[in-house]
Amino acid sequence: MCGITGFWDSSGSVNREEMTRRVERMSGCLAHRGPDGAGVWLDAEAGIALGHRRLAILDLSADGSQPMRSRCGRYVISFNGEIYNYRALREELAAAGHIFRGTSDTGVMLAAIAEWGIDRALERFNGMFAFALWDAQDRRLHLARDRAGEKPLYYGLLQGAVAFGSELKALRTHPGFQERIDRGALALYLRHGYIPAPYTIYKGIYKLPAGATVTFPAAGLRALPAPRSYWRLREAAERGMADPFSGSPEEAVSQLELLLRDAIRLRMEADVPLGAFLSGGVDSSTVVALMQAQSTRSVQTFTIGFQESSYDEAAQAGLVAKHLGTAHTELYITAADAMAVIPRLASIYDEPFADSSQIPSVLVSELARRRVTVSLTGDGGDELFGGYTRYLWSQGIWRRTGWAPHPIRKLAGRALTRVSAERWNAVFARVSHWLPSQLRQRISGDRLHKLADAIQADSPENLYHGLVSQCRDPSSIVLGSREPSTLLNDPGQWIACGDFIERMMYADTATYLPDDILVKMDRASMSVSLEARVPLLDHRLIEFAWKLPLSMKIRDRQGKWPLRQVLGKYLPKNLIDRPKMGFAVPINDWLSGPLRGWAEELLGERRLRAEGFFNPQPIRVMWAEHVAGTGNWQYVLWSILMFQAWLDERKTLHPPKIGDSVCVTDTPELISF
Repeated sequence: MCGITGFWDSSGSVNREEMTRRVERMSGCLAHRGPDGAGVWLDAEAGIALGHRRLAILDLSADGSQPMRSRCGRYVISFNGEIYNYRALREELAAAGHIFRGTSDTGVMLAAIAEWGIDRALERFNGMFAFALWDAQDRRLHLARDRAGEKPLYYGLLQGAVAFGSELKALRTHPGFQERIDRGALALYLRHGYIPAPYTIYKGIYKLPAGATVTFPAAGLRALPAPRSYWRLREAAERGMADPFSGSPEEAVSQLELLLRDAIRLRMEADVPLGAFLSGGVDSSTVVALMQAQSTRSVQTFTIGFQESSYDEAAQAGLVAKHLGTAHTELYITAADAMAVIPRLASIYDEPFADSSQIPSVLVSELARRRVTVSLTGDGGDELFGGYTRYLWSQGIWRRTGWAPHPIRKLAGRALTRVSAERWNAVFARVSHWLPSQLRQRISGDRLHKLADAIQADSPENLYHGLVSQCRDPSSIVLGSREPSTLLNDPGQWIACGDFIERMMYADTATYLPDDILVKMDRASMSVSLEARVPLLDHRLIEFAWKLPLSMKIRDRQGKWPLRQVLGKYLPKNLIDRPKMGFAVPINDWLSGPLRGWAEELLGERRLRAEGFFNPQPIRVMWAEHVAGTGNWQYVLWSILMFQAWLDERKTLHPPKIGDSVCVTDTPELISF
């Protein structure tokens, strides 16, 4: 795991010394991703410069340093990630006559590309990666990203130069960078709490989509070339459903266990200490169980505990660790410990990001880094095996209401929302003693309003789009904005087959997983130089999961059935069957309590008007209702606060100078950096 960056300026206007200074500055921004070494390679005549920050995991010697040149001299690579099947590829390439210097996977990648070409090599790689490859013979620069989108890669055209980096901060140091906020991307951020690929917060800067490459030709560029996919989730999903697994459920569980064991085995290889995050849930417990089953010593596991019992999973994780025999470390933290992370989030995440579980993700990464350099995670199980409760909820709502004419459903939804959520809560409080205990816990005004929104949808895809929207009308808050097209707001990009639940699972795997879950873990872990590996996202597992019929994933209104069956071979039933909790923090209470002063300053009306990004009026209304306890607006407010904190950090790093001109975009902005 490392940090990569660089640029290609074919104009010939930058001399070697300045090229070196630029790429070293860009690389220096990523030191947290790679504290074990720094490398620079450049060809001044061609105008290409590659930078690398190394976190040494395999081949700790100088032979594993990067940027690395192929033995044939044609290719130079700066690579972030791991190729887990590199040993098998190395044997095959050695048999074909390739000679290797050192034992790193990077050398194997270069030999594979030299032997098979970049496209065929990418098809053979099993790993998480983002890399830049310079082809000195054809004078082309290739950027590539792994299938699931585990590793990040940003790129853009900066005054004629192609620039790229693992994080935006590397691009910002390039002298051609223009800090222009993309208001459409800001609206998407407010809707989802993250910015979906390929967009970023900046105009003209993009995320390379998962499973894609982009190639920059030798000729001068006036526009960015379009990325092309070497692996498509949609094709994998539709191919799997068209040719489903034909064996029995027991055979499916056996095959899944074999794939899981191999994926985990491959990800346990490292020349540094290795462990795993353990929440006690099905996904992380399955990963840890299969790690321990294949290890000759106790696996190191790590858990963060909270004093608030409704958010605490440490006790459950401790029971799992004890049963499996892991070397377990847990740390109970206070609200003050968690809130102390908040001032660092803007720097860690580098782009507005508002999944509040980023806070415990940073804390558990810090805990693990005290003892290990690599940690396995259980991410991906919910998306692949139907684990989110919203899948069943959405399907149930559409089945019960979708038959009714849309105008009638709109009238019913509007009638429900005419009564405020708080007034509904008061009604429910008065009648709660007549309700069954299970229903008493689940019913609330907020949920009723969410139901009202859902029944007004004109299609199941739009129902789901609304359900995963934290803000229903971002354009009313983000001034001068228009949301660009994404998979979630364009049903034409969804898979065309399958059950509604399968289509929701596909949408989450294509959007929420790479742009929220994996971003959250990558930035949290790399902020402390910890490599996080995700075995459930081995592409063989993804493809197998899509071959399983939905009936083998969700049974008795409970998701992840095959994972539960695998885990049942290692844990007793009472340690598996428990309610899903998630990895959350009590942001709602904190905003009304200890964070109130901080939030009030960032949401001040005069400040919002001066900055010119947000319409202050609806924000001030939401804030007043939230503080008064008459409305729960935690998700929208947290997104706005994280943007404001990010904006503060940008102004601190690049304070405006007297006489600076305002950056001009499609909509004039009232702030410059």
